[in-house]
Amino acid sequence: MSTVPFLLKGLGIGLALAAPVGPMSILCIRRTLRDGPLVGVVSGLGIATADAVYGAIAAFGVSAVAAVLLNLEIALRLIGGSFLLALGIRIIFKDLAPSAEFSGRTGSYFAGAFISCFFLTITNPTTILTFIAIFAGLGLVGSAGDHTAATSLVVGVFAGSTLWWLVLCGSVSLLRRRLGPATMTWINRASGIVIAAFGLGILAALAIQGL
Repeated sequence: MSTVPFLLKGLGIGLALAAPVGPMSILCIRRTLRDGPLVGVVSGLGIATADAVYGAIAAFGVSAVAAVLLNLEIALRLIGGSFLLALGIRIIFKDLAPSAEFSGRTGSYFAGAFISCFFLTITNPTTILTFIAIFAGLGLVGSAGDHTAATSLVVGVFAGSTLWWLVLCGSVSLLRRRLGPATMTWINRASGIVIAAFGLGILAALAIQGL
C-alpha cells in the first residue's frame, strides 16, 4: 500500500487544525513580533509536536492512553486555562520592546518557547477527540491497521502543522518592519487581552460545568 495518500491526508489535517485563529496563533504572532521569526517558528514546532503526539495516540489506537487523558480532561483544562490567563495578563503589562537583531537569544530561551507552546497544546486533551474522529473515518483507530500508513498520517500532521507556522511567522516577520512603536504596543496589549480571554473562557466553562 502506498503511503503517499496517507501522508497527503495527514498534511491536510495538520494544516486544517493549525490554521484557525486561537490563543496559540496569537502567541506565535506576538513572539514573532517581539523576538523574531525564529522564536515564532520554534514556538510553532512545539504546537506541531503536541499535535503529532495526539495524532499518534489516535492513529495507533492507543485507547488506554486516550482514556487516561480524557479522564484528566478537567484537570488539564484547568491547568491550561490558568496558564493562558496568567500569560495573557503578563503580556498586557509587559512592553513589546522589539529589537532589530535577535542574536542575544540563547538555547534555553528557544527551549522555553518550544516547551511552553507544547505544554499549552498538550493540556487541551479534547484535541484527541478530533484526531480519533478523523482517523476513525480512515479506518485506523482501534484496529490492527497498517502501521506504516498510520506513521505516514502522523508525519503528515506534523509537516502540515509546521508548514502553517512557517508561513504564518514568515508573513508576520515581513509586516514587522512596517509597524511603529505605538502600533507594536497596542498589538502587544491586544494579544495579551485575547490570550487572557481564552484562558478566562476555559475557566468559566469549567466553573459552569461544575455547577
